[in-house]
Amino acid sequence: MVTDNNNMSEEAAQFWRKYEFTHGERVHAFSLGRYIKGCADLAFPLWGLLIATDGGFRFHHFPQESWLTALSRATTGGGKEAPKEKTAFIPLEKIISIEYKIEKSWLKKIFLSAQPLFILRYYDDDGQEWELIAETDKRSLEVIEALQKITGTSGVNESGL
Repeated sequence: MVTDNNNMSEEAAQFWRKYEFTHGERVHAFSLGRYIKGCADLAFPLWGLLIATDGGFRFHHFPQESWLTALSRATTGGGKEAPKEKTAFIPLEKIISIEYKIEKSWLKKIFLSAQPLFILRYYDDDGQEWELIAETDKRSLEVIEALQKITGTSGVNESGL
């Protein structure tokens, strides 16, 4: 359980205990990431948590809105909806592979995003293969390693794009 982490504040540990209770699954690891593509239910771009659980993988986006945007929305007659919480869940049995990719070419780093990529390949309910991609950082290695341990997939792939 991630709440066993001694570096975590009590408030964060309480959040994760509640999250585990709500979803009925133990959380093994989590990281912040920016969803790019790969789920029909999610629109690009979304910041959220990449989460490895007993049951599979979750991308969880929490609603966010600046006070200025909220005030503008409230004073213009409510024409625009407030942001909503969004979650994507991929069960363990649907996961094909999980990778962590880093661009090693300095030339490509200059012209392309240098952020590491979290890449999760999976099957949807119709058996079609999909690829969920998120920009992330080295902390996502914990999520990848936890998912690989649970699913029995191979090691982390730190290769160029």
